[in-house]
Amino acid sequence: MMTLRTTGKALAMAGLLLGMAAVALPATAQAQTMAGPASVSGLASTLSPAVVNIGTARRMPSGRGMPFPDVPDGSPLEELFDELNPNSGMGQDLMEEARSLGSGFIIAPDGLIVTNNHVIDGASEILVFLNDGTRHVATVVGKDDKTDLAVLRISANRSLPYVEFGDSDAALVGDWVMAIGNPFGLGGSVTLGIVSARNRDIQSGPYDNFIQTDASINQGNSGGPLFDMQGKVVGINTAIIARGGSSLGIGFAVPVNLARPVIDQLAEFGETRRGWLGVGIQDVTDDIAASLGRPDTAGALVVDVTDSGPSDGVVLEGDIILEFDGKPIRRMRDLPRIVAETAVGRSVPVTLLRRGEQMVLTIELGRLEVGEQMMAEAAAPEPVLPPPTTNDEEAEEPAGPPGLSDLVGFDVAPLDDAARADLALAPEIQGVVVTRVVQGSDASRKGFLEGVLVEEVNQVRIETVDQIMAMVGEAKEAGRPAVLFKISDPAGGSRFVAVRLG
Repeated sequence: MMTLRTTGKALAMAGLLLGMAAVALPATAQAQTMAGPASVSGLASTLSPAVVNIGTARRMPSGRGMPFPDVPDGSPLEELFDELNPNSGMGQDLMEEARSLGSGFIIAPDGLIVTNNHVIDGASEILVFLNDGTRHVATVVGKDDKTDLAVLRISANRSLPYVEFGDSDAALVGDWVMAIGNPFGLGGSVTLGIVSARNRDIQSGPYDNFIQTDASINQGNSGGPLFDMQGKVVGINTAIIARGGSSLGIGFAVPVNLARPVIDQLAEFGETRRGWLGVGIQDVTDDIAASLGRPDTAGALVVDVTDSGPSDGVVLEGDIILEFDGKPIRRMRDLPRIVAETAVGRSVPVTLLRRGEQMVLTIELGRLEVGEQMMAEAAAPEPVLPPPTTNDEEAEEPAGPPGLSDLVGFDVAPLDDAARADLALAPEIQGVVVTRVVQGSDASRKGFLEGVLVEEVNQVRIETVDQIMAMVGEAKEAGRPAVLFKISDPAGGSRFVAVRLG
């Protein structure tokens, strides 16, 4: 252990420095540091009547029964035992009722309520408990599992207190926020904290863009509102990082600027109507950016274009989408969220990069829900590959050129008739086949396997081994740190992979 010692003179100097620091601190900052936030009692009492508790019930298999002796088949006591058996006729169909509690908030005086989808999902009965103690049966107006939101309605035969949406983009890190909900079934509880972070992706859905807060959120708070200090809803409390069901001080809320279009659609149509671009995308990684000479990893790299979708014939595989409707795409996951928030049928300008050239194209958006159904119907089962040929008289496939495995960590062979038959590939598919992957190489770490097809090198179609060797050599001579390959598997899945040059 290190012991620190100081003299009295040094202590006096330290005190002087601390005093100077205190004097230098602005008076407003001192006041905020000493006093903390003002009381929110008035705000809480005004908003609490619009926050509701939600109780649900659902029937589920219990898998349980009472112990009861069996008798042999044909026994004269069999009929009597069957009549006395409390489990008779139930078996594995024995059901029990499960109940759960959550929160919600009223957004219109006629009884329209917002909550989380997971609070009411699968419920056979939904009860809403108001602040005045009254209880009402709720019906589901609409729900959306992608954003975990649901809209309910109750009939109270009177005008109900309600809250209004604010602007979640204006809720900055460090701003005070207040949560009201039903933690652990205790009823209306108020907690206070700050916005800890924004734009959090917790891998819960395709549109993750959560507000992170340290305002206490626990089991039962799900679906409740997160208010700013003007009493406007800026988030819907949805998830926590927990241990044993208790919050660890990190909670997540869906920002209302993301939630409001969904809520409006659910309230009006009972379903969502999201915009659809009709492309498959992936991240622009550091290596992919380096292989293309890009200064950063901004954008979404197009992997495939849906046949007959909005982008068919307009966007090409390998394009990098940089902006959508004037909004920059800083990360790949920004694009699905921004597209989904855009009205179906609208013509939108899309800025993209195609083989080094930036261009702006206009695309009329389709509807995501229709696109998902269309893609599901068009999805073909994975092909069953024939067993590898064992004919000793068949000529061996020529090996890849010397040095290719040293540069990119794999060898290739031509896509001849034998290889095409082994991989069950259609005649129009072109490329070269990976025959060997060097263990421990960058290609191996990034998912290259024997049998995958290399279709493009640095966004240029290839058909021969000589072409891939020449293009890898050109990248090496140009000083590129990586080479971009488009690879596909026999099942038809494709992606772009940047392999660092050895």
